[in-house]
Amino acid sequence: MARRRRERSGGLAVEPRSFEELFPLLESGAPRVGVIGLGYIGLPLAVAFAEAGLEVLGFDIDAKKARALSTGTSYLSTMPAERIAEVVGAGRLHATDDFARINECDALLVCVPTPLNEASEPDMRFVEDTMQAIARHGRTGQLVVLESTTYPGTTEEFVRPILEQAAGRRLGKTLWIAFSPERLDPGNAEYDLVRIPKLVGGLDASSGKAATALYSRAFETVVPVSHARIAESAKLLENVYRAVNIAFVNELDEVFSKLGIDTWEVIRAASTKPFGYQPFYPGPGLGGHCLPIDPFYLAWKARVAGAPSRFIELAGEINSRTPKRILERALEALEERKVTAADAHVLVLGVAYKSGVSDTRESPGLVILNALVRSGARVSYFDPLVPELPQTRRSELSMTSEDLDAKSIATFDLVILVTAQPGMDLGMIAQHARAIIDTRNAFAAFPQAKIVRP
Repeated sequence: MARRRRERSGGLAVEPRSFEELFPLLESGAPRVGVIGLGYIGLPLAVAFAEAGLEVLGFDIDAKKARALSTGTSYLSTMPAERIAEVVGAGRLHATDDFARINECDALLVCVPTPLNEASEPDMRFVEDTMQAIARHGRTGQLVVLESTTYPGTTEEFVRPILEQAAGRRLGKTLWIAFSPERLDPGNAEYDLVRIPKLVGGLDASSGKAATALYSRAFETVVPVSHARIAESAKLLENVYRAVNIAFVNELDEVFSKLGIDTWEVIRAASTKPFGYQPFYPGPGLGGHCLPIDPFYLAWKARVAGAPSRFIELAGEINSRTPKRILERALEALEERKVTAADAHVLVLGVAYKSGVSDTRESPGLVILNALVRSGARVSYFDPLVPELPQTRRSELSMTSEDLDAKSIATFDLVILVTAQPGMDLGMIAQHARAIIDTRNAFAAFPQAKIVRP
Protein backbone atom coordinates (compact mmCIF):
# COMPACT_ATOMS: atom_id res chain seq x y z
CA MET A 1 0.00 0.00 0.00
CA ALA A 2 1.35 3.40 -0.94
CA ARG A 3 2.15 5.62 2.00
CA ARG A 4 0.07 8.78 2.25
CA ARG A 5 1.71 12.18 1.93
CA ARG A 6 0.44 15.48 3.26
CA GLU A 7 1.27 19.14 3.01
CA ARG A 8 3.42 20.47 5.81
CA SER A 9 5.36 23.66 6.33
CA GLY A 10 8.67 23.11 4.55
CA GLY A 11 7.15 20.86 1.87
CA LEU A 12 5.63 17.42 1.54
CA ALA A 13 6.12 14.95 4.40
CA VAL A 14 5.56 11.23 4.56
CA GLU A 15 3.27 9.96 7.31
CA PRO A 16 5.34 7.31 9.13
CA ARG A 17 4.10 3.75 9.11
CA SER A 18 6.98 1.96 10.85
CA PHE A 19 9.45 2.67 13.62
CA GLU A 20 12.19 3.05 11.00
CA GLU A 21 10.19 5.96 9.55
CA LEU A 22 8.91 7.44 12.81
CA PHE A 23 12.13 7.54 14.84
CA PRO A 24 14.25 9.74 12.51
CA LEU A 25 11.26 12.06 12.09
CA LEU A 26 10.98 12.54 15.85
CA GLU A 27 14.73 12.70 16.41
CA SER A 28 15.73 15.23 13.78
CA GLY A 29 12.92 15.74 11.28
CA ALA A 30 9.87 17.99 11.29
CA PRO A 31 7.20 16.08 13.20
CA ARG A 32 3.80 17.58 13.89
CA VAL A 33 3.22 17.39 17.65
CA GLY A 34 -0.29 17.28 19.05
CA VAL A 35 -0.88 18.40 22.65
CA ILE A 36 -4.27 17.40 24.04
CA GLY A 37 -5.46 19.50 26.97
CA LEU A 38 -4.32 23.14 26.93
CA GLY A 39 -4.44 23.92 30.63
CA TYR A 40 -1.73 24.67 33.18
CA ILE A 41 0.39 21.76 31.90
CA GLY A 42 -0.54 21.37 28.26
CA LEU A 43 -0.20 25.00 27.20
CA PRO A 44 3.37 25.45 28.51
CA LEU A 45 4.28 22.10 26.92
CA ALA A 46 2.84 23.15 23.55
CA VAL A 47 4.67 26.49 23.69
CA ALA A 48 7.94 24.76 24.65
CA PHE A 49 7.85 22.47 21.60
CA ALA A 50 6.85 25.38 19.35
CA GLU A 51 9.73 27.48 20.72
CA ALA A 52 12.03 24.54 19.93
CA GLY A 53 11.04 24.95 16.29
CA LEU A 54 8.48 22.16 15.92
CA GLU A 55 4.98 22.53 14.55
CA VAL A 56 2.40 22.05 17.31
CA LEU A 57 -1.33 21.51 17.09
CA GLY A 58 -3.09 21.97 20.42
CA PHE A 59 -6.44 20.36 21.22
CA ASP A 60 -8.96 21.33 23.88
CA ILE A 61 -12.68 20.75 24.32
CA ASP A 62 -12.98 24.44 25.26
CA ALA A 63 -13.29 26.31 21.98
CA LYS A 64 -12.61 29.61 23.77
CA LYS A 65 -9.05 28.50 24.50
CA ALA A 66 -8.44 27.68 20.85
CA ARG A 67 -9.79 31.08 19.79
CA ALA A 68 -7.67 32.88 22.38
CA LEU A 69 -4.48 31.13 21.26
CA SER A 70 -5.23 31.84 17.61
CA THR A 71 -5.06 35.56 18.42
CA GLY A 72 -1.90 35.19 20.51
CA THR A 73 -3.79 35.71 23.77
CA SER A 74 -2.94 33.98 27.05
CA TYR A 75 -5.58 32.79 29.52
CA LEU A 76 -3.05 31.71 32.18
CA SER A 77 -1.23 34.05 34.54
CA THR A 78 1.85 31.83 34.32
CA MET A 79 2.11 32.01 30.51
CA PRO A 80 3.03 35.44 29.07
CA ALA A 81 1.01 36.41 26.02
CA GLU A 82 4.22 37.51 24.29
CA ARG A 83 5.49 33.92 24.15
CA ILE A 84 2.22 32.71 22.66
CA ALA A 85 2.03 35.53 20.14
CA GLU A 86 5.56 34.81 18.94
CA VAL A 87 5.04 31.13 18.15
CA VAL A 88 1.53 31.69 16.78
CA GLY A 89 2.83 34.47 14.55
CA ALA A 90 5.61 32.18 13.32
CA GLY A 91 3.04 29.56 12.37
CA ARG A 92 4.40 26.97 14.80
CA LEU A 93 1.44 26.84 17.21
CA HIS A 94 -2.16 26.23 16.20
CA ALA A 95 -5.11 25.26 18.37
CA THR A 96 -8.46 23.62 17.74
CA ASP A 97 -11.42 21.91 19.38
CA ASP A 98 -11.79 19.61 16.35
CA PHE A 99 -10.46 16.26 17.52
CA ALA A 100 -10.84 14.79 14.04
CA ARG A 101 -7.55 16.53 13.28
CA ILE A 102 -5.72 14.11 15.59
CA ASN A 103 -4.79 12.15 12.47
CA GLU A 104 -2.59 15.06 11.33
CA CYS A 105 -0.12 14.51 14.18
CA ASP A 106 2.89 12.24 14.39
CA ALA A 107 2.99 12.39 18.19
CA LEU A 108 0.18 13.04 20.67
CA LEU A 109 0.95 14.24 24.19
CA VAL A 110 -2.00 13.90 26.55
CA CYS A 111 -2.29 16.44 29.39
CA VAL A 112 -5.85 16.06 30.66
CA PRO A 113 -7.11 16.18 34.27
CA THR A 114 -7.03 13.11 36.51
CA PRO A 115 -9.24 14.17 39.44
CA LEU A 116 -10.78 12.12 42.23
CA ASN A 117 -14.39 11.02 42.45
CA GLU A 118 -16.57 11.48 45.52
CA ALA A 119 -15.05 8.35 47.08
CA SER A 120 -11.50 9.76 46.66
CA GLU A 121 -10.78 7.17 43.98
CA PRO A 122 -9.32 7.80 40.49
CA ASP A 123 -11.68 9.49 38.06
CA MET A 124 -10.34 8.40 34.67
CA ARG A 125 -13.09 9.75 32.45
CA PHE A 126 -10.95 12.49 30.86
CA VAL A 127 -8.16 10.06 30.01
CA GLU A 128 -10.67 7.53 28.69
CA ASP A 129 -12.49 10.10 26.54
CA THR A 130 -9.18 11.30 25.11
CA MET A 131 -7.92 7.82 24.29
CA GLN A 132 -11.25 6.95 22.68
CA ALA A 133 -10.90 10.09 20.53
CA ILE A 134 -7.39 9.00 19.51
CA ALA A 135 -8.69 5.51 18.71
CA ARG A 136 -11.44 7.00 16.51
CA HIS A 137 -9.53 9.75 14.78
CA GLY A 138 -5.89 8.67 14.95
CA ARG A 139 -3.94 6.61 12.48
CA THR A 140 -1.23 4.03 12.44
CA GLY A 141 2.32 5.27 12.88
CA GLN A 142 1.71 7.61 15.84
CA LEU A 143 3.45 8.00 19.19
CA VAL A 144 1.03 8.54 22.11
CA VAL A 145 2.39 9.78 25.45
CA LEU A 146 0.31 10.19 28.60
CA GLU A 147 1.53 13.03 30.85
CA SER A 148 -1.38 13.12 33.30
CA THR A 149 -0.47 11.86 36.77
CA THR A 150 -2.09 8.52 37.48
CA TYR A 151 -1.73 5.17 39.25
CA PRO A 152 0.99 2.64 38.32
CA GLY A 153 -0.15 0.46 35.45
CA THR A 154 -2.50 3.00 33.82
CA THR A 155 -0.57 3.27 30.57
CA GLU A 156 -0.37 -0.50 30.08
CA GLU A 157 -3.66 -1.67 31.59
CA PHE A 158 -5.96 1.23 30.72
CA VAL A 159 -4.52 3.23 27.81
CA ARG A 160 -3.08 0.48 25.63
CA PRO A 161 -6.29 -1.61 25.26
CA ILE A 162 -8.27 1.45 24.16
CA LEU A 163 -5.71 2.48 21.55
CA GLU A 164 -5.23 -1.05 20.21
CA GLN A 165 -8.94 -1.49 19.60
CA ALA A 166 -8.47 0.51 16.40
CA ALA A 167 -7.79 -1.60 13.34
CA GLY A 168 -4.17 -1.99 12.38
CA ARG A 169 -2.69 -0.47 15.56
CA ARG A 170 -0.41 -2.70 17.57
CA LEU A 171 2.18 -1.71 20.15
CA GLY A 172 5.72 -1.69 18.78
CA LYS A 173 4.51 -2.33 15.22
CA THR A 174 2.26 0.54 14.15
CA LEU A 175 1.67 2.28 17.49
CA TRP A 176 4.06 3.48 20.19
CA ILE A 177 2.92 4.32 23.73
CA ALA A 178 4.81 5.92 26.63
CA PHE A 179 4.31 7.75 29.90
CA SER A 180 6.18 10.96 30.74
CA PRO A 181 4.95 12.67 33.91
CA GLU A 182 4.51 16.41 33.98
CA ARG A 183 6.74 18.04 36.58
CA LEU A 184 5.92 21.70 36.07
CA ASP A 185 6.03 23.99 39.09
CA PRO A 186 3.81 26.96 38.11
CA GLY A 187 5.22 30.29 39.17
CA ASN A 188 8.75 28.93 39.71
CA ALA A 189 10.97 31.27 37.70
CA GLU A 190 14.14 29.32 38.52
CA TYR A 191 12.92 26.10 36.89
CA ASP A 192 11.21 26.76 33.60
CA LEU A 193 9.52 23.72 32.06
CA VAL A 194 12.35 22.78 29.72
CA ARG A 195 14.96 22.94 32.52
CA ILE A 196 13.20 20.28 34.61
CA PRO A 197 14.57 16.80 33.78
CA LYS A 198 11.97 14.84 31.81
CA LEU A 199 11.27 11.24 32.80
CA VAL A 200 10.23 8.95 29.94
CA GLY A 201 9.08 5.34 30.15
CA GLY A 202 7.77 3.38 27.18
CA LEU A 203 5.58 0.28 27.14
CA ASP A 204 8.29 -1.32 25.04
CA ALA A 205 11.84 -0.40 24.09
CA SER A 206 10.91 1.22 20.79
CA SER A 207 8.21 3.36 22.44
CA GLY A 208 10.66 4.59 25.05
CA LYS A 209 13.24 5.37 22.39
CA ALA A 210 10.71 7.27 20.27
CA ALA A 211 9.44 9.34 23.20
CA THR A 212 12.99 10.10 24.37
CA ALA A 213 13.90 11.33 20.89
CA LEU A 214 10.89 13.65 20.77
CA TYR A 215 11.28 15.18 24.23
CA SER A 216 15.00 15.71 23.60
CA ARG A 217 14.00 18.25 20.96
CA ALA A 218 12.58 20.61 23.60
CA PHE A 219 13.96 19.62 27.04
CA GLU A 220 17.51 20.16 28.29
CA THR A 221 17.64 16.78 30.04
CA VAL A 222 15.63 13.63 29.28
CA VAL A 223 15.88 10.65 31.62
CA PRO A 224 14.74 7.35 30.08
CA VAL A 225 13.54 4.66 32.49
CA SER A 226 12.92 0.99 31.81
CA HIS A 227 9.12 1.04 31.65
CA ALA A 228 6.08 3.29 31.90
CA ARG A 229 5.31 1.83 35.36
CA ILE A 230 8.59 3.24 36.66
CA ALA A 231 7.80 6.72 35.36
CA GLU A 232 4.24 6.54 36.74
CA SER A 233 5.51 5.44 40.15
CA ALA A 234 8.34 7.99 40.25
CA LYS A 235 5.88 10.84 39.78
CA LEU A 236 3.73 9.53 42.60
CA LEU A 237 6.76 9.08 44.86
CA GLU A 238 7.73 12.72 44.31
CA ASN A 239 4.31 14.02 45.30
CA VAL A 240 3.60 11.53 48.09
CA TYR A 241 6.97 12.46 49.62
CA ARG A 242 5.90 16.10 49.76
CA ALA A 243 2.35 15.39 50.93
CA VAL A 244 3.49 13.15 53.79
CA ASN A 245 6.12 15.62 54.98
CA ILE A 246 3.73 18.57 54.76
CA ALA A 247 1.20 16.61 56.80
CA PHE A 248 3.93 15.81 59.33
CA VAL A 249 4.95 19.44 59.77
CA ASN A 250 1.32 20.59 59.93
CA GLU A 251 0.71 18.11 62.73
CA LEU A 252 3.86 19.30 64.48
CA ASP A 253 2.65 22.87 64.11
CA GLU A 254 -0.54 21.94 65.94
CA VAL A 255 1.49 20.28 68.71
CA PHE A 256 3.99 23.13 69.03
CA SER A 257 1.18 25.70 69.08
CA LYS A 258 -0.35 24.01 72.13
CA LEU A 259 3.09 23.93 73.76
CA GLY A 260 3.67 27.61 73.11
CA ILE A 261 6.61 26.92 70.75
CA ASP A 262 7.27 28.87 67.54
CA THR A 263 7.21 26.24 64.76
CA TRP A 264 8.96 28.50 62.27
CA GLU A 265 11.87 29.15 64.59
CA VAL A 266 12.14 25.40 65.23
CA ILE A 267 12.33 24.79 61.46
CA ARG A 268 14.98 27.48 61.04
CA ALA A 269 17.00 25.90 63.82
CA ALA A 270 16.72 22.38 62.37
CA SER A 271 17.66 23.70 58.92
CA THR A 272 21.15 24.59 60.15
CA LYS A 273 22.02 20.90 60.00
CA PRO A 274 23.85 20.46 56.67
CA PHE A 275 22.80 16.86 56.08
CA GLY A 276 19.95 14.47 56.78
CA TYR A 277 17.24 17.14 56.98
CA GLN A 278 15.10 19.00 54.44
CA PRO A 279 12.76 21.73 55.67
CA PHE A 280 9.02 21.59 55.03
CA TYR A 281 6.71 24.33 56.21
CA PRO A 282 3.22 24.42 57.73
CA GLY A 283 0.38 26.10 55.93
CA PRO A 284 -3.39 26.22 55.56
CA GLY A 285 -3.62 22.89 53.69
CA LEU A 286 -2.76 21.46 50.29
CA GLY A 287 -3.88 22.85 46.95
CA GLY A 288 -3.20 22.61 43.24
CA HIS A 289 -3.55 19.83 40.71
CA CYS A 290 -1.09 17.39 42.31
CA LEU A 291 -0.55 17.17 46.04
CA PRO A 292 -4.17 16.95 47.23
CA ILE A 293 -4.97 14.29 44.61
CA ASP A 294 -2.00 12.21 43.49
CA PRO A 295 -1.33 10.37 46.77
CA PHE A 296 -4.87 8.98 46.67
CA TYR A 297 -4.13 7.42 43.26
CA LEU A 298 -1.36 5.36 44.83
CA ALA A 299 -3.41 4.63 47.96
CA TRP A 300 -6.25 3.33 45.77
CA LYS A 301 -3.91 1.12 43.75
CA ALA A 302 -2.36 -0.17 46.97
CA ARG A 303 -5.81 -1.14 48.30
CA VAL A 304 -6.61 -2.93 45.03
CA ALA A 305 -3.33 -4.83 45.34
CA GLY A 306 -4.06 -5.70 48.97
CA ALA A 307 -1.08 -3.68 50.28
CA PRO A 308 -1.56 -1.16 53.12
CA SER A 309 -0.50 2.45 52.58
CA ARG A 310 -1.07 3.83 56.06
CA PHE A 311 1.36 6.74 55.80
CA ILE A 312 -0.35 8.02 52.65
CA GLU A 313 -3.86 7.69 54.05
CA LEU A 314 -2.91 9.29 57.38
CA ALA A 315 -1.23 12.18 55.57
CA GLY A 316 -4.39 12.65 53.54
CA GLU A 317 -6.45 12.85 56.71
CA ILE A 318 -4.14 15.42 58.30
CA ASN A 319 -3.90 17.57 55.19
CA SER A 320 -7.67 17.48 54.73
CA ARG A 321 -8.34 18.61 58.30
CA THR A 322 -5.79 21.46 58.27
CA PRO A 323 -8.13 24.08 56.71
CA LYS A 324 -10.76 23.07 59.30
CA ARG A 325 -8.22 23.73 62.05
CA ILE A 326 -7.62 27.22 60.64
CA LEU A 327 -11.37 27.83 60.63
CA GLU A 328 -11.71 26.69 64.24
CA ARG A 329 -8.89 29.00 65.28
CA ALA A 330 -10.55 31.88 63.41
CA LEU A 331 -13.82 31.37 65.28
CA GLU A 332 -11.91 31.15 68.57
CA ALA A 333 -10.07 34.38 67.75
CA LEU A 334 -13.37 36.15 67.09
CA GLU A 335 -14.84 34.82 70.32
CA GLU A 336 -11.78 36.06 72.24
CA ARG A 337 -12.56 39.51 70.86
CA LYS A 338 -16.22 39.24 71.88
CA VAL A 339 -17.36 39.03 68.25
CA THR A 340 -19.86 36.38 67.18
CA ALA A 341 -19.51 34.72 63.81
CA ALA A 342 -22.83 36.21 62.71
CA ASP A 343 -21.53 39.73 63.43
CA ALA A 344 -18.02 39.22 62.08
CA HIS A 345 -16.52 40.61 58.90
CA VAL A 346 -13.53 38.48 57.87
CA LEU A 347 -10.98 39.06 55.10
CA VAL A 348 -9.15 36.16 53.43
CA LEU A 349 -5.85 37.14 51.84
CA GLY A 350 -4.98 35.00 48.82
CA VAL A 351 -7.31 32.34 47.41
CA ALA A 352 -4.90 30.80 44.88
CA TYR A 353 -3.27 27.63 46.15
CA LYS A 354 0.27 29.06 46.01
CA SER A 355 2.06 32.35 45.61
CA GLY A 356 2.60 33.78 42.15
CA VAL A 357 -0.23 31.94 40.37
CA SER A 358 -3.94 32.47 39.75
CA ASP A 359 -4.75 28.77 40.06
CA THR A 360 -7.45 28.09 42.68
CA ARG A 361 -7.78 24.35 42.04
CA GLU A 362 -8.22 22.48 45.34
CA SER A 363 -7.12 25.62 47.19
CA PRO A 364 -7.57 25.54 50.97
CA GLY A 365 -8.57 29.19 50.64
CA LEU A 366 -11.83 28.08 49.04
CA VAL A 367 -12.49 25.64 51.87
CA ILE A 368 -11.92 28.38 54.44
CA LEU A 369 -14.02 30.92 52.54
CA ASN A 370 -17.01 28.61 52.22
CA ALA A 371 -16.75 27.40 55.82
CA LEU A 372 -16.72 30.99 57.10
CA VAL A 373 -19.82 31.81 55.08
CA ARG A 374 -21.58 28.73 56.44
CA SER A 375 -20.66 29.87 59.97
CA GLY A 376 -22.66 33.04 59.36
CA ALA A 377 -19.77 35.46 58.93
CA ARG A 378 -19.61 38.15 56.28
CA VAL A 379 -16.56 37.28 54.18
CA SER A 380 -14.43 39.15 51.65
CA TYR A 381 -11.19 38.22 49.91
CA PHE A 382 -8.24 39.97 48.31
CA ASP A 383 -6.04 38.31 45.70
CA PRO A 384 -4.31 40.47 43.05
CA LEU A 385 -4.05 37.48 40.69
CA VAL A 386 -7.63 36.24 41.14
CA PRO A 387 -9.91 39.22 40.46
CA GLU A 388 -13.02 37.05 40.27
CA LEU A 389 -13.95 33.83 42.01
CA PRO A 390 -16.65 31.94 40.09
CA GLN A 391 -18.69 29.08 41.48
CA THR A 392 -16.93 25.72 41.20
CA ARG A 393 -17.19 22.19 42.55
CA ARG A 394 -14.95 23.36 45.37
CA SER A 395 -16.71 26.66 46.09
CA GLU A 396 -20.35 27.71 46.21
CA LEU A 397 -19.40 31.39 46.19
CA SER A 398 -19.29 33.91 43.38
CA MET A 399 -17.15 36.83 44.53
CA THR A 400 -14.80 39.55 43.36
CA SER A 401 -11.56 40.61 44.98
CA GLU A 402 -11.71 43.62 47.32
CA ASP A 403 -9.79 46.87 46.83
CA LEU A 404 -7.79 47.37 50.00
CA ASP A 405 -6.46 50.47 51.69
CA ALA A 406 -5.65 51.41 55.25
CA LYS A 407 -9.21 52.48 55.99
CA SER A 408 -10.86 49.34 54.62
CA ILE A 409 -8.37 46.98 56.33
CA ALA A 410 -9.29 48.44 59.70
CA THR A 411 -12.96 47.53 59.21
CA PHE A 412 -12.33 43.76 59.30
CA ASP A 413 -12.63 41.92 62.60
CA LEU A 414 -10.10 39.33 61.43
CA VAL A 415 -7.70 38.84 58.52
CA ILE A 416 -6.64 35.31 57.50
CA LEU A 417 -3.60 35.06 55.26
CA VAL A 418 -3.86 31.89 53.15
CA THR A 419 -1.48 32.81 50.31
CA ALA A 420 0.89 35.78 50.18
CA GLN A 421 0.66 37.06 46.62
CA PRO A 422 2.85 39.56 44.75
CA GLY A 423 1.08 42.91 44.90
CA MET A 424 -0.03 42.58 48.52
CA ASP A 425 1.11 45.46 50.72
CA LEU A 426 1.81 43.36 53.80
CA GLY A 427 3.29 46.31 55.65
CA MET A 428 0.11 48.33 55.29
CA ILE A 429 -2.02 45.36 56.28
CA ALA A 430 0.19 44.67 59.30
CA GLN A 431 -0.14 48.26 60.45
CA HIS A 432 -3.93 48.54 60.21
CA ALA A 433 -5.42 45.04 60.64
CA ARG A 434 -7.10 44.38 63.99
CA ALA A 435 -5.96 40.75 64.11
CA ILE A 436 -4.21 38.43 61.65
CA ILE A 437 -4.04 34.65 61.40
CA ASP A 438 -0.84 34.16 59.39
CA THR A 439 -0.72 30.60 58.04
CA ARG A 440 2.47 31.23 56.01
CA ASN A 441 4.61 33.28 58.42
CA ALA A 442 4.43 36.08 55.85
CA PHE A 443 4.18 38.82 58.49
CA ALA A 444 7.34 37.76 60.34
CA ALA A 445 9.09 40.92 59.13
CA PHE A 446 6.39 43.18 60.55
CA PRO A 447 6.55 43.19 64.36
CA GLN A 448 3.65 45.65 64.56
CA ALA A 449 1.26 43.01 63.17
CA LYS A 450 -1.31 41.71 65.67
CA ILE A 451 -0.74 38.01 65.03
CA VAL A 452 -3.06 35.27 66.24
CA ARG A 453 -1.31 31.90 66.23
CA PRO A 454 -3.08 29.45 63.89
